[in-house]
Amino acid sequence: MLRTVITAAVGLTLATGCAPDSEAPVKVSVLSRSSNGQYVPTQVELTTIEDIVGLKGTVGDLQGGARIVIDPNDPALQNATEDTVADVLLKKSGHDVKASYITQKDEKTGEDVLWPADFHSWNMVTSYYNLERANEYFRTVANVKVASFDPTPTLYYFPEFIQTQVSKEPAEDNAIFYPVLQAFLVLPFDQIQRAPLPLNSAVMAHEYSHLVFNRLAYATQNLPVALSLWAAESPSPGANVLKAFDEGLADYHAYGASCRSPSGCDPRFLAPSFDGGPFTGVTDARDLSNGNRCMSALLYTRVYQQDLGTFSSDGAEYQVGTLLASALYQAGRSTGQEAQLQRDIVSAYYDTNPSTPGIYQYTQQVLGDQSLFTLAVPARAIISHITDLELRKAVCNEFMDHLQIPRADLIGDNLCPASAAGGTTCPSIFQ
Repeated sequence: MLRTVITAAVGLTLATGCAPDSEAPVKVSVLSRSSNGQYVPTQVELTTIEDIVGLKGTVGDLQGGARIVIDPNDPALQNATEDTVADVLLKKSGHDVKASYITQKDEKTGEDVLWPADFHSWNMVTSYYNLERANEYFRTVANVKVASFDPTPTLYYFPEFIQTQVSKEPAEDNAIFYPVLQAFLVLPFDQIQRAPLPLNSAVMAHEYSHLVFNRLAYATQNLPVALSLWAAESPSPGANVLKAFDEGLADYHAYGASCRSPSGCDPRFLAPSFDGGPFTGVTDARDLSNGNRCMSALLYTRVYQQDLGTFSSDGAEYQVGTLLASALYQAGRSTGQEAQLQRDIVSAYYDTNPSTPGIYQYTQQVLGDQSLFTLAVPARAIISHITDLELRKAVCNEFMDHLQIPRADLIGDNLCPASAAGGTTCPSIFQ
């Protein structure tokens, strides 16, 4: 368990030092997955940190002691506007965290390295480091412009997060990007002990992908207009498609970010956290390398005929999202162009070019009729931004096959070539 790892690390004989210097870069030890898959204390360099004690920097600002309550029966929430809803939900805004360190000399360089001195310091500094890694992935691999990351998101560390329709007790064992607050929530963990979610860098990259999707495909709207408007209707196919794509793309980017880690590309990136515990089975259900996943007639019908609440009640957006992520994984691997595909996908989130609209632009075109926002629409946005013809054809074939998107909906200028005919893995659900 990681608690044992942390305790052992803190038990080392280290030299004491003065107050830590926050000027980046700062050398610090975090808990990171090594090349053999084990989580071990690892010396890294934080390049975006501005306050190493308060864990503030250009990629995040950690806050402790917050209380967030989502209660549909709260009169203040019922009367809230987009400008006031965050204040209504945030019952306690929390306070600056305070990490503690012990200074050790690096045996090779003689430089000072900060070692977290207690469990929460290890957990918090690793959380910040994983935000920094995710940000680097989206800047360097996905080519997201620096301005898209403004304003800097808050990371609420171990807040009380209560959804009264789910439970009166604070939630645990989760990491969340919550767009209403434009913030990350790292919740206390109970049952997930093997690799708590904030320490799993790919999980944090998944959540960071939701931030990027919000900043681009939702134009940084706290309450995305398309999603909010469509979710209020029944059925809500457009909202269902948006949620499924957001989740599927987050899984694919989490995989992409894992490729930059010492342990290498991991299509089963959830395994370190979920295997061997009460959530065993989650990893298999979200394993991107399973190439035999197929859209069923029932799931396809649910996308278009259910309201968002019913659709999400058993995680159907994750089921569709996994089909999407697996299709992208197969296409990228088969052509050897994974990094290019990851970059092309993000470029499809927001694009004002009328010949290659982005996902955001497509939502604005059909705000008044969400039935027009089918699975094919965000797929078309992605396809039109893939410049390499071999890669484009591979993605087209995977979408037609595993997502059962009709070929006629994807063929056209800047879209799938006429030679794209789908795959042979999945039987057609339209026969």
